[in-house]
Amino acid sequence: MKALKNLVTVGLIAGIAATSAFSAPKQKTIKLGFNIPLTGDSPKVGESAKFAGEIIKNEINEAGGLDVKGTKYKLEFIYVDNELKADSAINVANKLIDIDKVLASIGPEGSGRAIPAGEVYNDAKVPMITPWATNPAATKDRPFCFRACFLDPFQAPVAAKFASEQFKAKKVAIIYNLEDDYSKTLAELFRDEWNAKYGSTVVFESFGQKDQDFSVQLTKVVNSDADFLYLPCYYNFVGLLTSQAKDLGWKKPVMGSDSWGSADLFPLSKGAVVGDFFTTHYAAKGATGKTKEFIDKYKKAYGYVPDDVAALTYDATYIVLQAIQDAGLTGNLKKDRIAIKDAMGKISSFAGVTGNMKFTPDGDPVKEAVVVQVTKDGEFEFVKSLQP
Repeated sequence: MKALKNLVTVGLIAGIAATSAFSAPKQKTIKLGFNIPLTGDSPKVGESAKFAGEIIKNEINEAGGLDVKGTKYKLEFIYVDNELKADSAINVANKLIDIDKVLASIGPEGSGRAIPAGEVYNDAKVPMITPWATNPAATKDRPFCFRACFLDPFQAPVAAKFASEQFKAKKVAIIYNLEDDYSKTLAELFRDEWNAKYGSTVVFESFGQKDQDFSVQLTKVVNSDADFLYLPCYYNFVGLLTSQAKDLGWKKPVMGSDSWGSADLFPLSKGAVVGDFFTTHYAAKGATGKTKEFIDKYKKAYGYVPDDVAALTYDATYIVLQAIQDAGLTGNLKKDRIAIKDAMGKISSFAGVTGNMKFTPDGDPVKEAVVVQVTKDGEFEFVKSLQP
């Protein structure tokens, strides 16, 4: 009898478990990949992107999931390190596409990784949106590739115009990273715009990805009659360049690009960037509305002001989520990827934390840039909006 009683008990437990399984089915998920540099020369870029993603994921999942045409989906974000290397970004793209089976990819962030990885995503017909890649090649002739930032052919002319007006300058010195598509292209665009409309380029010097000592290039700048220095380089190099320039006696203005926008810029430069200007995607200091709400959430969660990468990744991720809501999901991965791409292409306007944007047929947003100035406290203070 005791054995029979135990058997009945086991049967009842199994029955209850089976009933629970049927009454509480596992929630459907939306899987997105993040192709980001969590290590390498600029790990802050990957950290910012991941933190922005985590804010969105946690907020939506805690509210029950993303509503897609009446069905709630749990968000699953897969963060994979591309080490800030082109070949690694390609490998990450293949992993996210073939192994993780993501619906879409956020990133790579910068142009040097987004250009080669974008070809992989486009060939596989998987939607990719790069938050921070400003080089036109990242999306050109690639219907599955989009971006959330302005382009360098816009950034360079407005930066040159601002520098001419702000510094009353005629002669510019430019130093750029020869091994980075973003830096090289932007340097050339700025040089050509400056020479055509405002004056002359008296120094045009480059460096390599592994370089740490820039005394040769900077000595040429200091000994020239340049009115200002233009540095379209990543923040980690800017920190070294500006501090070494100061040590060599450079006291004239410095103008930078959107790749300056990191929380690490000020400490890496040892304060040498105070008073300098750069073009960027949004200004955190003095922000209002939904931009301020995002900044406050980020600061509360992670303890520092979100940089451009975080804000652009936040916008890029929400653009993908809006496309998913617009397109709906069938459960057929190939069909859903194509439908999401089509829906992204049909988003005529989007109100993001980095501003309002409209999209061109090439998947590029039309949006303004801003110029900020670095304060003595290392904050990025709004100076001027630059219109398309």
